[in-house]
Amino acid sequence: MSVSPDEPVRVADHDLGDLVSTVHRLMAETQRHGETIARLAEGPGDEVDAESPGISGSAAGDGAPAEPEGPSSIFILALAGQAYEDELAALGTWVERLLVPVYGREITTGRPWCFQWREHPEAIARLHGLWLAWQQLTDIEAGPVGPATWHRDHLDTTLLQLRAPDGPFGACTTSAARPSHRLLPAPGAEGA
Repeated sequence: MSVSPDEPVRVADHDLGDLVSTVHRLMAETQRHGETIARLAEGPGDEVDAESPGISGSAAGDGAPAEPEGPSSIFILALAGQAYEDELAALGTWVERLLVPVYGREITTGRPWCFQWREHPEAIARLHGLWLAWQQLTDIEAGPVGPATWHRDHLDTTLLQLRAPDGPFGACTTSAARPSHRLLPAPGAEGA
């Protein structure tokens, strides 16, 4: 079945978070490539104006390479401001619409969960890494073993860490009927 170029592309609602994240990543990558091309086009010995794309004001006159304006990493902890907020929102969509309904299992003292997981930095970091791996390993280019690899190498190990009794949710919900939330202090914070 072929789709004509005049027909709109339809994307399932559960895929929108992944699409938003992919678009943001591609936009940042495109910007970095554009800056690299602009620097290469200037060539050696060309005079560089401080207003040239890809050249910061301080780097224009001292010959130092310009810092790229886009994020240096796609990992959520490397993002800031609106980029972080957008990525966290897209991650939240994936966690709440796919991960928890499919893989959440029962909440017990041996497998706690926190419905306020966004307030746990370790959980955000681990869930984001899991989501990035999911995006890569469920893509058609990952081949038929991609999903199995994601389950074995990423999902299982991440859930073991997140839901361990001494994991980031260890002081949170241990019963679905009695939701609870408490952040554990960071190492060294107890004596401060």
